[in-house]
Amino acid sequence: MSEKKYYMTHEGKEKLDQELLFLKTEKRQEVVERIKIARDFGDLSENSEYDSAKEEQAFVESRIAQIEKMIRNAVIIENDENESNVVTLGKSVTFQELPDGDEETYQIVGSAEADPFEGKISNDSPIAKSILGHEVGAEVTVTTPGGEFQVKILKVE
Repeated sequence: MSEKKYYMTHEGKEKLDQELLFLKTEKRQEVVERIKIARDFGDLSENSEYDSAKEEQAFVESRIAQIEKMIRNAVIIENDENESNVVTLGKSVTFQELPDGDEETYQIVGSAEADPFEGKISNDSPIAKSILGHEVGAEVTVTTPGGEFQVKILKVE
């Protein structure tokens, strides 16, 4: 069975590389120090500081493993300039909900770096799935768990 591919931009991979470096070099050491200090408080069976530090250590190690897997299975999104009006992974898309909604702009990225608050939506999201492959000017039906709505693609960058 093949592992899941993680689609991401160069910037997204760089952010993961930086987070991994931070976790391995600084955060790991910080947690080890917390565990050492907590051990000095005495009885480990009733030591909440120790329990908290061990939980944080488990979280950090889990996140390191997750990031390493994502980097190992990363597929870097390359923008194809030949299809500049077509919605593809990695491009920013401005669309308007019809008939008279506000304009919204999002970059379509892989799930690993999706963050709607930063204007980045996952290629697995209902909106992205609906508009991928369409051109500027297209009116597309977006199907979500909350129902369907129409959008018009205004700009692709």
